[in-house]
Amino acid sequence: MMDSPFKGTLWIILVFLTLPHLSCNMLCPSSCQCYFKGPVKCVGDTITDIPKQLPVHTYLLQLNDTNMNVINEQSLANMDLLLRFSLTHSHLHSIHPSAFHVAPQLKSVKLSSNDLSTLPARVFSPLITLEQLHLDGNQLKTIAPDMFDGLVRLLDLDLSWNKLSSPSSNVFDGLTQLKFLNLGRNSIKKLPPTIFHTLTNLRKLMIYNNELEVLEAGIFDGLVNLVELKIHQNQITSLPPQVFWSLRNLTILNLSSNRLQAIPEKSFYNMPKLSKLTIYNNPLLSLPDQLMGHMPDMTDFYLYATNLTTVPGNLFANMSGLRSLNLHFNDKLRDLPSDLFCCIPKLEKLSLKSNDLHYLHPQLFSGLTTLGMLLLNDNKLQGLPENIFQGIRGVFSVDLNNNHLKTALKVLTLSGNPWDCTCSIRGIAKWIRHNEHVVLDRQDVMCQSPVHQQLRTIDSLRDEEFNFCDAVIVKSRYLSTHEPTKPFHTITTSRQTSVVASVTTPAYNNINPHSRSYPTSRRPNNHSNYKTIYLTYHHPTNNSPNSHHHPA
Repeated sequence: MMDSPFKGTLWIILVFLTLPHLSCNMLCPSSCQCYFKGPVKCVGDTITDIPKQLPVHTYLLQLNDTNMNVINEQSLANMDLLLRFSLTHSHLHSIHPSAFHVAPQLKSVKLSSNDLSTLPARVFSPLITLEQLHLDGNQLKTIAPDMFDGLVRLLDLDLSWNKLSSPSSNVFDGLTQLKFLNLGRNSIKKLPPTIFHTLTNLRKLMIYNNELEVLEAGIFDGLVNLVELKIHQNQITSLPPQVFWSLRNLTILNLSSNRLQAIPEKSFYNMPKLSKLTIYNNPLLSLPDQLMGHMPDMTDFYLYATNLTTVPGNLFANMSGLRSLNLHFNDKLRDLPSDLFCCIPKLEKLSLKSNDLHYLHPQLFSGLTTLGMLLLNDNKLQGLPENIFQGIRGVFSVDLNNNHLKTALKVLTLSGNPWDCTCSIRGIAKWIRHNEHVVLDRQDVMCQSPVHQQLRTIDSLRDEEFNFCDAVIVKSRYLSTHEPTKPFHTITTSRQTSVVASVTTPAYNNINPHSRSYPTSRRPNNHSNYKTIYLTYHHPTNNSPNSHHHPA
């Protein structure tokens, strides 16, 4: 039996440990959750004003889906420790002009997704330490020029999803510390040329999904620290010359889904830090010979859904670090200069699908030594030059589906590789048998594994030897989706699809002939002697409506 002094001490300790929680619960309204460290969250249509019985140490108050339509003069009174306040999704339509006079210490105010159509003059001005103000998702049509006066420490301002049409030229004057400004998804038709001039510390500017028809000359001149600029989904028909030249720190620029038919010469000069540029879905008719400046950090470029018939040969010449190039869905793009890809040696993915390409220059891909994926499907290619893939050593996937190919390759060498003659070899074995005139070294294309198939030539493998594979495939559907990584020379086919693998290996001394597990997600490193190309194209049956697209 526990002695009395010990029992008393233990009871005091238990009471002491639970007392803060009990106090917090006793002061917390039934529609709220109060946390010991200070946050309070209240939800429900029974809330018509800020609850008065809240813990005295509340520093964060979040009200959501309430029936509170007005922030009155005393709603925030007696909350001296409150730093962050949000009232969202609550059909708020009015704010008393003096509502924030009783809480000048606030650092964050979020009034998102309400019904605010007007704001009292200088209603936020008492909040001299405010850092974050979100008014997105309301019905605001205008913002008074002096609305943000006094907010000298504001860092984050979100005005998106409103009905703003023509903000005044000085509306952001004084917000010299602002780093993030979102004006997206409004009805802005025009922006004054000096509207952003004082925002010298701004890093992200969002103007997407508006009705802008022009950008004024010099509009971005003050944004010397801007990192991200999104102007997509507008109606911009032209760009002033040198409009982006002051943005020397810009890394992301999105100009897609506008109405640009032309881009001025040297528009993207003086932007050495740009890493992602998107100008797709514009009715571009041509591009100037001098368009891109020095961009060694560019990794992603998107130029698709245009009316281009060709592009300048030096378009990518200053993008030595480019890794992903999306030049597709240009249904009038018929011609590519022979040296177009000369200077992007780090490119890993190239998409040229769904263009109007009829012909490829033999040296077009010769400089793409690190290319891993090449998409050429849905063009009008009628043939392939003999040495078209000679320079791309590490590519593991080339898609040629839905072209007009009548001849694919004239010469193909496949010997000197550790072929795994299991189910995965069935497609290439059949292809070799039907294209003996192309595979000149077929007598040296031999199985290295499994043991019972060693030294057999691949073209000696008959279809019936793979009958068991169909049962294996059916069974595998019930296994885990995390399959073992397939080797580079693994090729699977169906009745409708033929797959061609072109592999040229001049030497593989120092390579274990029994090693066969190069992951498809990565190409061989520079020390590998393997040169692997997969060409994939549909082989229609005689009854196919596309039978006139027969490849060789």
